[in-house]
Amino acid sequence: MEISILYTLLAAVAGLGGGWLCAAMRHQQRQARHGAALQLAEQALAQEQQARQTLATQEQRTRQQLRDSELELRTLYGEVAAGQERLQQLAHWRAECEQLNQELRAQREINSMQEAELREVTIRLEETRLAAEEKQRLLMNSEQRLSTQFEQLAHRVFEQTGRRVDEQNRQSLDRLLLPLREQLDGFRRQVQEGFGQEARERHTLAHEIKNLQQLNARMAQEALNLTRALKGDNKLQGNWGELVLSRVLEASGLREGHEYETQVSIRLDGNSRMQPDVIVRLPQERDVVIDAKMSLVAYERYFNSVDDAEREAALNEHLASLRGHIRQLGRKDYQQLPGLRCLDYVLMFIPVEPAFLLAIDREPELINEALRHNIMLVSPTTLLVALRTISNLWRYEQQSQNAQRIAERAARLYDKLRLFVDDMESMGQSLDKAQLSYRLAMNKLTQGRGNLIGQVEGFRAMGVEVKRPISPSLAAVARAEETPDGVWPEPEVPQEDQRPGYPLPEGQPPISSRRNNWHHNEATPGVTTGTPAGFGDPHPHEID
Repeated sequence: MEISILYTLLAAVAGLGGGWLCAAMRHQQRQARHGAALQLAEQALAQEQQARQTLATQEQRTRQQLRDSELELRTLYGEVAAGQERLQQLAHWRAECEQLNQELRAQREINSMQEAELREVTIRLEETRLAAEEKQRLLMNSEQRLSTQFEQLAHRVFEQTGRRVDEQNRQSLDRLLLPLREQLDGFRRQVQEGFGQEARERHTLAHEIKNLQQLNARMAQEALNLTRALKGDNKLQGNWGELVLSRVLEASGLREGHEYETQVSIRLDGNSRMQPDVIVRLPQERDVVIDAKMSLVAYERYFNSVDDAEREAALNEHLASLRGHIRQLGRKDYQQLPGLRCLDYVLMFIPVEPAFLLAIDREPELINEALRHNIMLVSPTTLLVALRTISNLWRYEQQSQNAQRIAERAARLYDKLRLFVDDMESMGQSLDKAQLSYRLAMNKLTQGRGNLIGQVEGFRAMGVEVKRPISPSLAAVARAEETPDGVWPEPEVPQEDQRPGYPLPEGQPPISSRRNNWHHNEATPGVTTGTPAGFGDPHPHEID
C-alpha cells in the first residue's frame, strides 16, 4: 500500500516535473518567438522610420521643386504678359504702318491716275488741236475758193445786172457765207474750250502736287521738331512732352477748364511755388496730377546708335534717367499741396511709347519701384485708356445728377398736380352750390302759384304795355303753374330741353353730377381715374 502510494507520489512528482519542464520549454519557445517578433517589429519600425525620413526628404525636395516651378511659372507669366503687351504694341504700330502704306499707295495710285488722265487729256487736246487746225485749213481753203468763185460770179452779175443785182448778190453771198462763218466760230469755240479745260486740269493737278509737297514738308518739319525736342534742353523736352500730353487729353474727350487744368501755379510757404503740368479732376472732389517733364536724350542716343556698346550704355543711361526722375517726382509730394485733393499716386507721363516699352522690357521692376514712390508710369496709350475711363466716370456722374434733378422735378410736379386737383374739387363744390342757388332762384321765378314771372305775365295779359316780353319758354312754365281755371288759355307744357340752360351739350351731365366724375386715386400717386366732364378726356391719364 505504501509502495503504491510512493509510486503514485513519484509518478505525480514526475508528472509535475515533466509538466513543469514542458511549460518551461513552451515558455522559452514563446519568449523566443516573442523576441523574434520583437526584432522583426524593431526592424520594421527602423525601416519605416528610414522610409519616413526618405519620404520627408523627398517631400522637401518636391516642395522646393514646386516653389522653383512656381517662381519659374510667375517669371514665365510675366514674360508672357510682357510679350503680349509688346505684341499688342507691335500690332498697333504694324497696323499704323499698314494704314500709312495703304494711304501712300492710294495717294500714289491717285497720282498715277491723275498723271494718266493728264496724259490722256493732253493727247486728246493735241488731237483736237490738230483736227481743228486741219479743219480750219480746209475751211480757209474752201472759203478762199468760194470767195473767189463768188467774187467772179458777183463780178459777172454786176456787169450784167447793175447795182440792183449787185445788192441782191451781196445778200445771197451773206446767206451762203453765214453757215460757214458759224461753223468756223463753233470750231474756234471748241478749240478755246479744249485749251481752257486743259489749263484748268493742269491748274488742279499743280494744286494737288503743291498740297502733297506742303504735306511732305510739314511731316518733315514735325520729324525735325521731334528730333530737336529729343536732343534739346530739358525745357524744350518738357514743352514737347506737354504738347503730346495735350493731344492725348484732347483725344480723351475731357474738357480743359472743366475736367482738367494745365499749368496750375500753387504757392507754398516761403514764397515758393509748384506748377504741375496737368491736374485731372475726378468725381467726388478728387484730383490726379500728371507730370510730363521726362528727359529722352539717352533714348535718342540709343535709337540712333549703331554700335552695340554705345546702345547698351545709352540704354543704361536711359534707365538711370527714369529712376532719377521717379525719385525727383516722389520728393515733390504733390499729395500734400494746399488746395489739391490728390490720390495716393502721381502719373509720370513718358511721351514716346517705344521709350516706355524699352524701359519696362529691360527693367520690369521699374513699375514696382515707381509704385513705392507713389508714382505710376504711363505712356500715351495707357494714359489715353485711363483718361477715357475718367471721362466715362464724369458721364456717369452727370447722368446720376440729372436723374436726381429729374426726381426732384417729378416730386414738385406731383405736388403741383395735387394742388390743382384740390382746386378742381373746390371749384366743383362751388359750381354745385351755384347751381343749387340758381335752381332755387328759378323756382321762385317760375314754379308754384304766385311765382314772379306768372304775376308779371298776368299784368301784361291785363293790358300793361312792355317794351320786350320775357322769354316765352319761361313765361309758359310760369303760366302752367300760375293760371287759374278759365282765366288764361291752356299753355303748352314745356319740354325739358326748353328750360333755362337747356339743351345741354351732347354727353354733358348736369354740374351736380360732374363732380362725381373726378376722383383722385390716393393709392396710386400721379394717376387719376377721370377728369371733370366737359373739361377733357374722361378716360384715365397717367402722368409720365
